[in-house]
Amino acid sequence: RLSLEEVLQWSQSFEKLITSKYGPMIYKSYLKTEHSDENIEFWLACEAYKKITSQRKRMSMARKLFTSYIQPHAPNEINIDSPARKVIIRNIEEPTQSCFDEAQRIIYTHMERDSYPRFLESKFYQELKHSLQTNGSNSIVN
Repeated sequence: RLSLEEVLQWSQSFEKLITSKYGPMIYKSYLKTEHSDENIEFWLACEAYKKITSQRKRMSMARKLFTSYIQPHAPNEINIDSPARKVIIRNIEEPTQSCFDEAQRIIYTHMERDSYPRFLESKFYQELKHSLQTNGSNSIVN
């Protein structure tokens, strides 16, 4: 259940939003309205990628991340600088657990500095907060 307490904590820091139970899902819905949901998708995919222990699975996932988010004109291309992109291109044949770390850090910073402040000011977030305040502890998400 999404609680008012959780939603209010999101305004304390981007870290609280992104590491909470429902925060990433709600934030992704907001980012869709800004046409930048590839950022949270990439960030979450990197979190999952870092937990892969099998080299074979890691290689497969690394290629998926590369073709979806990193390579030029990828369907969900993320906005990272050329040096970060080059490091990934160099490491993609033998991907390590950390080969997407720099790109993930850049995307985290983009979200924290750009879309997160807009999210907190958005009608989207304000209405969510208001509906939880109005309905007491009734949840919106079950």
